[in-house]
Amino acid sequence: MNQAIIDYYRCPEDAVDFRLAGTLSDDPGYFRFGPQTICYGNSSSGTRGNLVSDTLYDALPDSEAYDGLVYLPFDPDEIIENLRYEHYRIGADRSPTRLGDHPIVRNLYYRMRPFFPVLIRKYLQRAHLSDWKDIRFPKWPVDRTVEELLERLLILSMKARGVRRVPFVWFWPDAWRSCALMTHDVEHRAGRDFCSQLMDLDDSFGIKASFQIVPEERYPVSEGFLGGITGRGFEINVHDLNHDGMLFGDHAEFLRRAKRINAYGKKYGAVGFRSGALLRNQHWLEALEFSYDMSVPSVGHLDSHRGGCCSVMPFFIGKILELPVTAIQDYTLFHILDDYSAGLWREQSEAISDKHGLVSFIVHPDYVIEKRARATYRVLLEHLARMRDERKTWIALPSEVDRWWRERSKLEVVSDGGGWRVEGQGKERARLAFADLSGDELTFTIAETPARPVVA
Repeated sequence: MNQAIIDYYRCPEDAVDFRLAGTLSDDPGYFRFGPQTICYGNSSSGTRGNLVSDTLYDALPDSEAYDGLVYLPFDPDEIIENLRYEHYRIGADRSPTRLGDHPIVRNLYYRMRPFFPVLIRKYLQRAHLSDWKDIRFPKWPVDRTVEELLERLLILSMKARGVRRVPFVWFWPDAWRSCALMTHDVEHRAGRDFCSQLMDLDDSFGIKASFQIVPEERYPVSEGFLGGITGRGFEINVHDLNHDGMLFGDHAEFLRRAKRINAYGKKYGAVGFRSGALLRNQHWLEALEFSYDMSVPSVGHLDSHRGGCCSVMPFFIGKILELPVTAIQDYTLFHILDDYSAGLWREQSEAISDKHGLVSFIVHPDYVIEKRARATYRVLLEHLARMRDERKTWIALPSEVDRWWRERSKLEVVSDGGGWRVEGQGKERARLAFADLSGDELTFTIAETPARPVVA
């Protein structure tokens, strides 16, 4: 019950001690933990809803604290996994209510998709996604349910123990306040041929990105093309196998394809993966031999596979680190919402960076060839450059975030003569931080230097 919060904060293990109050139900469903935080799973008190509604039972008053312990009517580790793995969507996936949700129709669409011009695809997708504003969970346009739950749990623990401050390892290296990733999914030959110009544009703002390459059927992939990307300091990842929308349709077929995907990963020297159209099944990822994945959106209202992991932070799915997609895709912004401003991108990035999260973008070379779209993308790059300077946002390659998050997962905060310090490999870039309790809210403070002991 304590592992998720310890892994998230990298705080001393004795900083939290949660116990289960009562016997868990065997009928998982939705409930609240406070007025805003929606949970999904089993609980030992109240009722659980099959749908998200305003009348969901609030389990927060059923929590009790004494002798430094917090007794909860649910298992936090289970609830957080249910959100990150999108288990709350199991019922919806098994009982599609719209024609476009049916697997046969979806597979037929992806078979015909290469033959559809963008105009036809836009019409079909807009019709399929027309009810997106009616979706109540996850929260649009930014969902931090996992982080909100973890913060609420830490507050309860601090109150139970009578402490006002808890030390932890800051989320990002070198005292960066937040993080941003730029990624480019290369879908067609035209996009492949535009990659060089796109790198020029990125470089003009001092921003490096990853390029996700479809290995089969879409376009030729030469060593010269790959070397032209990595030779400029950009990154190569594998993007599906052939982007036909069927990677996750059947487990046996997925395993067969996974072997070929893994082989391409080795051939390309790629350590990251993203599925086509963000189709996914988190439980199957163990077959992929990559260090990180980037296939799970935080909020999937406008994706063909809806749902979302309800988080704006990296998290582990077994041995693979998930770097969630937390900002709207360029294709969706331009062709589904018909919005050629960068306003929504700015809104999402600022809301996420305010809470020290990961802002992750997908911008396709294919869809910024046209001048109007490219101008909008330029505005986004200008905004990111300002965030780097004014908000101390770390603009990193996915592999850099993967490396850091793995190092951070092994760092520890230890007592140091009345103060605290960070120990472990990578501590030179790590920063000691403090979660401070102010009423019913947490504020975070980063220590000035990585090595200086700080008295709590």
